[in-house]
Amino acid sequence: MKKLVSAGEILVEIMAERIGQSFLEPGPLVGPFPSGAPAIFIGQAAALGQPAGLVGAVGKDDFGQLNIDRLRTLGADVSAIAVHEGHATGTAFVTYRADASRHFVFNIRNSAAGLLDMDDAARRLLAGADHVHVMGSSLFSDRATDVALAAIVAVKARGGTVSFDPNIRREIMQASGMREALDQVLAQTDVFLPSGSELFLFSTASDEQGAVDDLLGRGVSCIVLKKGADGAAYHDRQGTVTMPGFAVEEVDPTGAGDCFGAAFVSFWLRAAAPAEALRIANACGALAVTRKGPMEGIHRLADVEAFIARAGASA
Repeated sequence: MKKLVSAGEILVEIMAERIGQSFLEPGPLVGPFPSGAPAIFIGQAAALGQPAGLVGAVGKDDFGQLNIDRLRTLGADVSAIAVHEGHATGTAFVTYRADASRHFVFNIRNSAAGLLDMDDAARRLLAGADHVHVMGSSLFSDRATDVALAAIVAVKARGGTVSFDPNIRREIMQASGMREALDQVLAQTDVFLPSGSELFLFSTASDEQGAVDDLLGRGVSCIVLKKGADGAAYHDRQGTVTMPGFAVEEVDPTGAGDCFGAAFVSFWLRAAAPAEALRIANACGALAVTRKGPMEGIHRLADVEAFIARAGASA
């Protein structure tokens, strides 16, 4: 099977317990949970049986160990995760608003994640990689962007492929150079995985089909538009495949898009039909929201298939 690699932030997430809670005053929190978009992605891919590894950096602390232990348990290659003494593992504090939106307070750039580097361990991991996945959130600094672009060059030089999830956070989008970095990655992308309105960040078209046609015309092989509870749509030059989502009770949406993307890319790498890849991806995204914590809803393939079978039986 093809090996999938990503590079980027590893952090812990600490969440407000109550909807409407603010960080402007004391309140109950829950966590820490292992997190970071590329870590969630690689964890879910590994859980589905895809060879997968992560280039990252954590502090020599409990939060870093929590993340490494979780990824290793899921079956991911953690050989390129650097551990830095004297630097803290990244953090994200999250509050939930009544309108279902979220507010984040990040410490990524100034944490151990900010020391992300293309070191010997990273080069060894990439030497065996067939595909690299890039998260927009991982382009949080010039240094991190350089690592992502170097990973793309290394994998493309070996005939490999690239997937890209913009994964834009308002709190991160303001970073200097972010827009240019996003465009550079898109220019090398084979599988593009935007969520909702992210599709229009990269096209001047005013409608979905126009934006899809624009991006496919610029060299993207396929576009998978994530639509949350409404499922997803796959577009390539041959046509479109849509797939409805699975009805579940949402507990925490964090990480659902990352789990969806990991599943779709894993099955795309296995040459699965778009409908099959979408079905597995939708199921992974649905299961992800049923647990509190970004990686707590990661499921192995047998459990995902059992969930799909139960959903089909009750339909």
